[in-house]
Amino acid sequence: MQVQVARIGKPHGIKGEVTVQLYTDDPSTRLVSGATLRIEPSTPLAPSGQVRIRSARWNKNILVLALDEVTTRNDAEALRNHTLVTDTEEVEDTEGYYEHELIGLDVYSVPSPDVTELTHRIGRVTGLTTGSTQDLLAVELDNGTESLIPFVEELVPDVDLDQGFVVVCPPPGLLELNAEADVETDTDASGRGNTE
Repeated sequence: MQVQVARIGKPHGIKGEVTVQLYTDDPSTRLVSGATLRIEPSTPLAPSGQVRIRSARWNKNILVLALDEVTTRNDAEALRNHTLVTDTEEVEDTEGYYEHELIGLDVYSVPSPDVTELTHRIGRVTGLTTGSTQDLLAVELDNGTESLIPFVEELVPDVDLDQGFVVVCPPPGLLELNAEADVETDTDASGRGNTE
């Protein structure tokens, strides 16, 4: 089975190193010096369709890779948003999802996890932020704001990749948190807010 393990981000420095956004919970075995990974989409920098990791190191909480095929900052910039894919013998974890599987799915809100009729579409998934304690599902709401929903079973009771939707059961006020933060306030000399 082929699994996306990372997405290449910004260049790091001038020698062709790249930052990566992790899609794997096991970077210490999948993204190490000497590992060969498939790169998607295809690129002239890797005519074989594969890249080899020359070195991997952490810069604070960001993983930085040096690839044999990439030696300049311009080459690194050309690979931005490419994904790194590996072959694995592991059975896919049915309880976990990769960000690329979730992005674009319709999001429906239900008043309780027991409700099965999906009539209230509220937006679509735009990303997944992984954290040490819990993941957050980024949802672009139909009203133009974004909401971050803890990706736990109580709040996201159903994900159907085949039908292309996610069901959320947010507590009152959760979806409005970011909308309230988007209201700009001006502060006068007294320190009091003014929304006019």
